[in-house]
Amino acid sequence: MALDPPTMLTITIALAAAAALYLAVEWASVRSPSLLQWSAGFAIITVGSTLALLRGSGLLVVGIWFANGLLVTAHWLFLLGVARFTEARLSKAWYLIIAIWLGMLFLPDGPWWSKAMMATQSSMIGLVTLRASFLLRPHGKSLSVGAVQLRYVLLLHGLFYFAKALSVVIPGTLIDLAAFRGEIIQISLVEGAMAIMLIALSMTGTERYRREQHIARLAARDPLTALYNRRALEQRAPRLLQDVSSARPGALLLIDIDNFKLVNDLHGHTAGDRLLIALSEMIRAVLPEHALAARLGGDEFVILVSNASRDAIVELGSALRDRFHSAAAEAFATPEAVTLSIGANLFDQPPASLTALIELGDAALYESKRGGRDSIRLVDWTCAGGEPVRAQ
Repeated sequence: MALDPPTMLTITIALAAAAALYLAVEWASVRSPSLLQWSAGFAIITVGSTLALLRGSGLLVVGIWFANGLLVTAHWLFLLGVARFTEARLSKAWYLIIAIWLGMLFLPDGPWWSKAMMATQSSMIGLVTLRASFLLRPHGKSLSVGAVQLRYVLLLHGLFYFAKALSVVIPGTLIDLAAFRGEIIQISLVEGAMAIMLIALSMTGTERYRREQHIARLAARDPLTALYNRRALEQRAPRLLQDVSSARPGALLLIDIDNFKLVNDLHGHTAGDRLLIALSEMIRAVLPEHALAARLGGDEFVILVSNASRDAIVELGSALRDRFHSAAAEAFATPEAVTLSIGANLFDQPPASLTALIELGDAALYESKRGGRDSIRLVDWTCAGGEPVRAQ
């Protein structure tokens, strides 16, 4: 089968339709706006390429001007999808692309009409495609393989269209849009079919990676408080603990709510959930840099700190206790005060395991509760450590 223009357009129609359908199916499962915009772009390419076949029947306005306008619109939708994916905000000036193309309808007919049409259309597509590629720059963050591939496919696609626009000024270049004549047109049809395949595959891989990352983030978080869960803490703690030394002691704070059951019994479990969420927000507010915080379960929370000191840990725990006591007393009336008990350990040697460290924190927490609750029990295991501290 010869790769003549009608054949290449037919292949393009089939590829674009398949890409539009596949991305639409992906969108139906994850409801990502970028997928919907990309799917719409490929659907428009399908329609535009079908209309392009009509120029062979003499329908030049529909087969050239309108078909090429749809191609510009499709790439504009690709740009919108990339902007949504990268959470970037586009200037309103980009919406002028469509208005400029509408103005092309009023160009007077003449021997240079095909070249003017191709130069304008190619420049517009090159501009929006390169802009989409630049939006995918890492900005210091790693990109998925799909996103990197999409970035460079769009970059090459955009550069091709700019080269296509510049080719019209080369003396002796034959460009006849009505009859699909001219080498640059033949090359463009082949490049378009290849670009559709690569762009569609890259877009799908990009969204799938982001979906997998989102699922991974959800799996690592406690669903109520959005703090790390115990499994995520166990995965991240070794990196922090391996840097512990006499010059950079570490600390673990085990936090438990005193009389939490009273809130649930008197005000309902929804009120108890609100109190847990409030505590998690307070923990975030006082969390030192590079520290980890997690909800172990129920009303028990843990903070893991690097480069700590006795004074800093006591100050952190006291600030947390004061904030929580004030918030709980204001929100929920209970026969006994709803407060925090904290068991803390300061250490300058990496522990045998996180579990062993939590057990030490649990022992300190028990001492805090046995001593009257609403207090901090800090045990200093460093070489310079003294007696355990109980801070009111």
